[in-house]
Amino acid sequence: MKKTVFITGATGNMGNAGFRELYARRDRFDIRILARPSKKNKKSLAKYADDPSVSIIWGDLCCYEDVAEGVKGADYVLHVGGMVSPAADYYPEKTLKVNVMAAENVARAVLAQPNADDIKVVYIGSVAQYGDRRHPIHWGCAMDPMCASTYDMYSLSKCRAEKAIADSGIKKWVSLRQSGILYPGIFKAFGPTAYHVPIAGVLEWATIEDSGRLLANVCEDDIPDEFWCRFYNISSGEQYRLSNYEFEQIIIGGIGLGSPEKVFEPQWFATRNFHGMWYTDADELEKYCHFRENLPLDKYIERMKKQLPWFYSLARIVPPALVKPFMKPAAYEERLGTQWWVEHNREALDVYYGSMEKYRAIKSWKQMLPPPMSKNYEQASANGEVVVLNKGWDTSKSVYSLSREEIEAAAEFRGGKFLGPYGDIGKRGAIFNWECEHGHRFTASLEFVLLGGGWCTECHLDKWRTETTAANKFVSQLKID
Repeated sequence: MKKTVFITGATGNMGNAGFRELYARRDRFDIRILARPSKKNKKSLAKYADDPSVSIIWGDLCCYEDVAEGVKGADYVLHVGGMVSPAADYYPEKTLKVNVMAAENVARAVLAQPNADDIKVVYIGSVAQYGDRRHPIHWGCAMDPMCASTYDMYSLSKCRAEKAIADSGIKKWVSLRQSGILYPGIFKAFGPTAYHVPIAGVLEWATIEDSGRLLANVCEDDIPDEFWCRFYNISSGEQYRLSNYEFEQIIIGGIGLGSPEKVFEPQWFATRNFHGMWYTDADELEKYCHFRENLPLDKYIERMKKQLPWFYSLARIVPPALVKPFMKPAAYEERLGTQWWVEHNREALDVYYGSMEKYRAIKSWKQMLPPPMSKNYEQASANGEVVVLNKGWDTSKSVYSLSREEIEAAAEFRGGKFLGPYGDIGKRGAIFNWECEHGHRFTASLEFVLLGGGWCTECHLDKWRTETTAANKFVSQLKID
């Protein structure tokens, strides 16, 4: 019997890749889509209008009735949709509202179904939830603190939306935290926020094909029960670990412009307050879902380049000196441009560069480059390059086997208290009372706090690093100059 999969965000990059992968398996899946009735979306989905394997709901994620219509009768809910960059950068408050409300609507709609216990919900989170993870704490895992970068409403929205799913009472949910996605359009995606990315930072990328395959594979019958109610990082593996400088080399070099040094000024790039890390748990999701193509990075880049429009080849005959003036305006764009901050927003400059003095001290590209870093986890560990954050509890144990004293110690490590009820320890999805270092009382599951790195929902996660005290040993580990 065919299974029904309801997918949001099917007109976006990852969602569309997932939809196409599911469509290729339409002998096993009926696919239901919720999409905004825009002219662009109607055009892209027109060919499926009369397809019996596809049903399209024209609506809005912020409308509960639209979401409920999609969830009704579904076996799987793949919640991929929401606001992302660049729209999220220009409309931060709207992003926070839309992304959180959408997740709340999904959770509410699932729980309202008569077969709620049988519906499996896949939420797509983001690497942005970990915030600034520069060397020497550039390795991390899903249990590390959720700690949004300052001003990053997108990250904050993903943290809150993830909790809306994880602590909703849904019996089988999973959060898959997406990284940067490699796809042909990335060669032309450029704006002021490109300069918010520290050249010395890192990111473990995922290809668009792997991401789509993951969404389809998670709906197959061979996913074990132990997979659910956990958090995972999405990546295409070790060879897709890049420093941001290497990434710029690939993009700039890939279209024939030489090196980043030829088309950018080093001062245009922020030096902190972004996100991205390499994963100590990168292979955990692959173990369950077997979604990686394992194509060598250089071959994948060549494949992407072949999908670019012909006129990109003309860049090879344009002197980089003529390109540089076209790259400059984005750095000076009002509100989001790093160089606009120099004259108009000292607070933002301090956040993204450390101080005016540190900004003015940038004189050369050499100062911006990342230090030597091994990309192989075992080798990096042997070299002493991997800083593994203390989680405050014995992560070799099942979270459901922890004693009251062990959970209390984990809460104390976070500067707070575990308030029970104690009788539900060991029960999947149980909700408990907690208190943070600032005296806020909140509710959360063991999964959210211990497996997902979550904590107080009243504290400002985008200011957590600056507002936390030494009492919160968990977050204090993230404080680097």
